[in-house]
Amino acid sequence: MSKFHFIKNQKITLAIVAVVLIAGIASFLIQGFNIDIHFSGGTEMQINLGVEVTDEVCDNVNDIIRNHELLGNKYVSSTVKSLDNDKVAIIRTGTEALNTEQIDAFLTALEEAYPDQNRSDRSIETVHPSIGSDLTKKAILAVLVAVVLMLGYIWIRFELKSGISAVICLMHDLFVMFAVYSIFQIPINSNIIAALLTILGYSINATIVVFDRVRENKAKNPEEAFSETVNKSAHETMARSINTTITTLFTIGMIYILGVDAIRDFAFPLIIGIVAGLFSSVFLSGVIWNALDSVKIKKN
Repeated sequence: MSKFHFIKNQKITLAIVAVVLIAGIASFLIQGFNIDIHFSGGTEMQINLGVEVTDEVCDNVNDIIRNHELLGNKYVSSTVKSLDNDKVAIIRTGTEALNTEQIDAFLTALEEAYPDQNRSDRSIETVHPSIGSDLTKKAILAVLVAVVLMLGYIWIRFELKSGISAVICLMHDLFVMFAVYSIFQIPINSNIIAALLTILGYSINATIVVFDRVRENKAKNPEEAFSETVNKSAHETMARSINTTITTLFTIGMIYILGVDAIRDFAFPLIIGIVAGLFSSVFLSGVIWNALDSVKIKKN
């Protein structure tokens, strides 16, 4: 790896990025996203059915909702098995939340189909669509504010071109995370807001380490070609970036393996973002900065 030239071999990096972009955009257009009720609104019920939740059971639960006179097709979203208990079904309705009468009617029908269910092991959560819309706007605003502040900080500390490079890398990391969520249809819930901001902070830190070394090497050898300075700096910081990523992944990996559903929902996007951040900070950030540095503004 020490002989790998990050700038001269940038076509490999850009090819990988292109593949991810194409796969992600295709999934966005074809499958879209599996939006949780926290954003879309609706009702989520976690019910211990007293039997193992198989694909057949999930389909049967959806049929109960679909065929009930007080419910219908517009309320069916998905039914899946809980990762914590294979007898617990997680039932999510569509964008319209169920009212009290509909919930009672559904629970009665469900008890008839699964009489052995544990009635004490239930949880029901309802989110109005307007609340989900408000949460979506706040999530987007939080990410935009964070990105703008990071751009301003890097612009002041380094230069505008490096700031633009860092922001593009951040967008790459977030895109990778959303692409994985879309391709595998993983529900997007409120935990993703905290995960997004955490990924932004972690990724920008790794990128700044590389850029700081570029600035140091540029000051030491001002006559050296910028592409060579970038390549040298990426190699000098690569071991640090890899070691930091591995140790962080060990911790988050254990949290994901041993944690409950809510913690897994937070840990999983972090794992994706950290891996994507390692790639963007080591392989992509210098390539973009070098490309922007080579662009000369013509003066009349």
